[in-house]
Amino acid sequence: MQLYTYFRSSAAYRVRIALNLKGLNADYIPVHLVNNGGEQHSDAYKAVNPSELVPTWVEDEFQLSQSLSILEYLNEQHPEVALLPPQDTQQRALVRAFSLTIACDIHPLNNLRVLQYLSGTLQVTDEQKTTWYKHWVETGFKTLEALLAQSNGKFCFGEQATIADCCLIPQFYNALRFNVDLSAYPKIEAIYNHCNTLEAFKNAAPEAQQEAA
Repeated sequence: MQLYTYFRSSAAYRVRIALNLKGLNADYIPVHLVNNGGEQHSDAYKAVNPSELVPTWVEDEFQLSQSLSILEYLNEQHPEVALLPPQDTQQRALVRAFSLTIACDIHPLNNLRVLQYLSGTLQVTDEQKTTWYKHWVETGFKTLEALLAQSNGKFCFGEQATIADCCLIPQFYNALRFNVDLSAYPKIEAIYNHCNTLEAFKNAAPEAQQEAA
């Protein structure tokens, strides 16, 4: 099993968390998204993932992109540690909706290639780019905080980590990197702080990855 990853990619970060939660070992293959013009644009990587994005999961001849698809696949293939509530259809739907709010509504607007397009092709200033980033994070986090009204402050839903936590923690980490004011989101911050007391989350963090050294 192989995971093509970049240490700062929040999408790859999600999958690293899930692998750790499930106790699964995979060979991490770094794809540096900045060095050499972006290694994701190389012919070798395009043969693995034509979208030129990370992560990519490879298992024998099977190749799978899109982090949420990988999370669902891992959950079905290795159900021993469930990342979706196994007995509650409605709760599973809520976890998926929360995760998709991050993966579809927040992350794509602040993805590296979008930020590069803003500063490169559209030639916006760094200040304007940062304003763009913060606006969409704050818009999305307002929704997430409301969706977490019933959270216990440890995990997004229920008494154990789910796909929702796999998505939330990397998004919050990125917001911290960009100095977003997060004081208006106490539930989100509480979950972030709790999850980062757990080895599965700590070992998946960007600074814990070999290529970050």
